[in-house]
Amino acid sequence: MWSQRLRLALDKRQEQHLMRHCTAYQSAQGIELIEAQGRRLINFSSNDYLGLAADGAGLATAAQRWGMGSGASHLVCGHSQAHADLEAALAALTGYPSARLFSTGYMANLGVISALLQRGDRLLQDKLNHASLLDAGLLSRATCQRYAHLDLAQLRQRLTQPLAAPHLQLVATDSVFSMDGDQADLAALSQLCQAHEAWLMVDDAHGLGVLGQGRGARAHWQLSPEHLPVYMGTLGKALGGFGAFVAGDAELIDYLTQFSRSLIYTTALPPALAEAMLMQLPELINPQRQAALQANIQLWHALTPTLPVLPSATPIQPLLVGSSARALAISEHLRQQGFLVVAIRPPTVPAGQARLRITLTAAHQAEHITQLVEALHAALDHNPPSA
Repeated sequence: MWSQRLRLALDKRQEQHLMRHCTAYQSAQGIELIEAQGRRLINFSSNDYLGLAADGAGLATAAQRWGMGSGASHLVCGHSQAHADLEAALAALTGYPSARLFSTGYMANLGVISALLQRGDRLLQDKLNHASLLDAGLLSRATCQRYAHLDLAQLRQRLTQPLAAPHLQLVATDSVFSMDGDQADLAALSQLCQAHEAWLMVDDAHGLGVLGQGRGARAHWQLSPEHLPVYMGTLGKALGGFGAFVAGDAELIDYLTQFSRSLIYTTALPPALAEAMLMQLPELINPQRQAALQANIQLWHALTPTLPVLPSATPIQPLLVGSSARALAISEHLRQQGFLVVAIRPPTVPAGQARLRITLTAAHQAEHITQLVEALHAALDHNPPSA
């Protein structure tokens, strides 16, 4: 019976062109990736927005002091001075009094929402929020409601619905939406939350290192920590490392340390990695890297006026193609031309909205972008929409 259930589900995925596979590359993460057969691909799929993932010099140095692992959870004996120093630096970078490291962004979102919310509270989320925020809502015992993507009027209507005391409301949103590249209006969201005595939580996974000259969404929208009280950032995208953190006031961080299960009951991030990321942290706000990234985004916009690209001012530039089969065919056509552009299909995006999620980085050269645009035109012509 179990085998039958699994096989039916897998067969359905195959029929719908939705099967996923892991590809093992033979090189460090960077602008160029090497396949097992030796083919070299120019990488336009990574979240390594500032080109930092392949810089391992700091990690090698830190490993000489700290070795491989942390040995335990943060609250047992796994919290090193490297962790403490990184937390302090992340808090200062993002403009908050305090911060706490988590193993991943997924675990951070689960830990924050499940710790803050109680039965009878209300959680309001953008419909296109990351899966970790949506799953966190299911894990919490709160009443969960989703508002239409970026629809402030619908959110306002839901915030005004009666809520029995002493229950509270939390609004959670991505800052930059990972599959569309557009942004939440955090200034307007903050005003709404203040008017209705709700807290605002932002997942800034794709904004840290990109927005606010690298300091993230709070700086970009010029909000005070009080106006954006719960901030989650990740370390595996623009910073090029691994892990996540939550920033806020000291009381929030103390509360999460006591009640966040995904923090308390898991092994701490390796201290060598924490120290390596601390050494790399100034690169998030390096003016040269920031300027290079913005120049590449502007070049992309100048070269793609006729392509079906969704509007985005961020490094995430989705090219909408419709069917999953067509997205796979175009992705494969590009791979044959030497470009890695991964097809994104349901359930990650809605049915009928499969796309190529093109990501730009500070490390791309102008010729990389120019050549990709030429290859995209050819691939789209070679794979027209189905009649």
